[in-house]
Amino acid sequence: MAKAPTNPPPPPVTEPVNLRDALEERYLAYALSTIMGRALPDARDGLKPVHRRILHGMNILRLNPDSMFKKSAKIVGDVMGSFHPHGDQAIYDALVRLAQDFSSRYPMVDGQGNFGNIDGDSAAAYRYTEARMTEVAGLLLDGIDEDSVDFRDNYSGDQQEPVVLPSAFPNLLANGAQGIAVGMATSIPPHNLAELLDASLYLVTHPKASSDQLMSFVKGPDFPTGGIVVDSPEQIAETYRTGRGSFRLRARWSQEDTGRGTWVIVVTEIPYGVQKGRLYEKLAELVNDKKLPLVADVRDESAEDVRLVIEPRARNVDPVMMMESVFRLSELETRFPVNMNVLVDGVVPRVVSLSDALRQWLDHRRDVLLRRSRFRLGQIEKRLDALAGMLIVFLNLDEVIRIIREEDEPKATLMARFKMTETQAEYVLDTRLRALRRLEEMKLREENDALLREKADLDALLTDEPAQWKKIGLEIRDIRKKFGPETKIGKRRTTFEEAPRADAAEIVEAMIEREPVTIVVSRKGWIRALKGHLADVSGVQFKGDDELMTSFFAETTSKVLVYVTNGKMFTLEASKLPGGRGFGDPIRLMVDIEDGEDIVAVFPYVPGRKMLLASGDARGFVASQDDMISSTRKGRNVLGVDAPARAALAIPAQGDHVAIIGENRKLLVFPLADVPEMARGKGVRLQKYKDGRVADARVFALADGLTWKDSAGRLFTLREPELTEWIGARADAGRLPPKGFPKNNQFGL
Repeated sequence: MAKAPTNPPPPPVTEPVNLRDALEERYLAYALSTIMGRALPDARDGLKPVHRRILHGMNILRLNPDSMFKKSAKIVGDVMGSFHPHGDQAIYDALVRLAQDFSSRYPMVDGQGNFGNIDGDSAAAYRYTEARMTEVAGLLLDGIDEDSVDFRDNYSGDQQEPVVLPSAFPNLLANGAQGIAVGMATSIPPHNLAELLDASLYLVTHPKASSDQLMSFVKGPDFPTGGIVVDSPEQIAETYRTGRGSFRLRARWSQEDTGRGTWVIVVTEIPYGVQKGRLYEKLAELVNDKKLPLVADVRDESAEDVRLVIEPRARNVDPVMMMESVFRLSELETRFPVNMNVLVDGVVPRVVSLSDALRQWLDHRRDVLLRRSRFRLGQIEKRLDALAGMLIVFLNLDEVIRIIREEDEPKATLMARFKMTETQAEYVLDTRLRALRRLEEMKLREENDALLREKADLDALLTDEPAQWKKIGLEIRDIRKKFGPETKIGKRRTTFEEAPRADAAEIVEAMIEREPVTIVVSRKGWIRALKGHLADVSGVQFKGDDELMTSFFAETTSKVLVYVTNGKMFTLEASKLPGGRGFGDPIRLMVDIEDGEDIVAVFPYVPGRKMLLASGDARGFVASQDDMISSTRKGRNVLGVDAPARAALAIPAQGDHVAIIGENRKLLVFPLADVPEMARGKGVRLQKYKDGRVADARVFALADGLTWKDSAGRLFTLREPELTEWIGARADAGRLPPKGFPKNNQFGL
């Protein structure tokens, strides 16, 4: 028999969707999920969902501080199966961090086994480790079974999980938080609990207190690994006021004498978040690469405590200068970013200040107090109702027992005979006869009176806001007794100091091994540094038709100044110049010299040395080399020039008179005192020309005479009496030079 033909299923109904709208909708959903569910902590309990779920799961397993440890695998499995379906490794990593005393200022998990160390070694697998909650976690969960917080369905809808924990502990600021979401991030440092509680007590009595006022209690962050914060009080206050900024954190070190005048530096605390193993490797690498010339050796002598030993190159090394150079190149100094971006009321992402963060916690504690009080009132009312029924039973015990034993419907009979409520009748029927026989009227009435008094107190508390804050203050004081500054865990670990006012140039110099070099510059602007001081550079090779422009002695710690025709001065580090094996590198690749501009002069920087700067139209002034140093590739404007004039001269101003000659072959001598000293500008007229430009100039001591060198290399000197006809006033035209002066109008020195 043939099968009847079947109709094909109708095609699915599709609707066209704008791709842009669909992508925006889905990306927004993903961003919100990341922000709310992973990255940002709730301002009320300071926890992200994964941490909250771990603690709730451990609470269900009854892993209290005084209970037995349980395998971490059991905890991870239960949390993943019931509350957090994002993978076992993510849950275990969060659990491990909660147990590490170098990661959490106040650990919430008491771990047994290998939970990693400050060297950077990872924790053992969760099948090997065991865990339970600490007393801090107990404070976060205190009252969770008393309807103190809302619950919601878990991801599968078969269980309930807390939206937020009761949090009798200001966890957001005490332990801090870090996270990255879509378009926003959070970074909150840990703080000292006793200081936070003192600030909270002040905020209870002064609700409008500002962050600046609270800083009289909260001095700054308190990292679990200690260290020293070297920011100024003004910077710290600004960070707490705005919720954004950073803290500059340094390792704690001390100088330890080793006998016979020798010493070493011992580092006992490292910055928060730095792995000691990686830090030690980096320090050793810097020493081997000779980037820390003041350091001879680094040793890791750590056992349970941190102990990094830094040995100086020589006993006369300045320990502060040595450590400043180490801080600059290693993670012994770090910056902890601050971005107090949290979920306000668990819903709205917002950057909060110190006072806002504490106020969020205190408001949450008031909500918890009210909810727990109402829950307790409900329990009292139920118990009072039961006690009223039990008093009836006590007064009519024999009759109650007879009804229970003989009546077919004892519940209805009890309700009719003694005017009991249904709840009271059920309570009596659920009570064992043995218990009924032991009833004592005095105890029942004492309990009833005590509950009535408690009920009256709770009723008064619920309607009296000042009493509520007083109650919260008492709870805060009780917590402070447990974690005060006199306790081991409550003692402040991070301290505050001002960074040494070391000279930046000296620090940079200390970071470079001092060696003699000879700087060689070619006409086309190629520069290199030859090892040692070479008196004769005639054998130095140049590229193509290039030739020597200048050479001078320096050291690897020296700075080199480059003077350009637009009047700018650039600074090069001798330690960063190419070596002498090749032709060097173009200076234009090292600094931003504008197109069409040429190099006028290259010379070593000598602190305090004066230079005479002049443009082609003979305008100039005296400037200190200290005012010529620049820290960027863009250089520093020193001499102002008006086109078509260009910068032409930069000569040492060592002497008391200036000799200047123009292309018109007119020589003028005048006192150097007539030239002003300036940091920057156009200067004054040095010599007057009808046409042409300045050819050369020289500063000399009049008592020693004016010296020049001719084309044959012979030296000529005119003494003071012989210079009389050329000595004039600044900006004069001058006279033809004496016999023997070079035809190229150059002094040749």
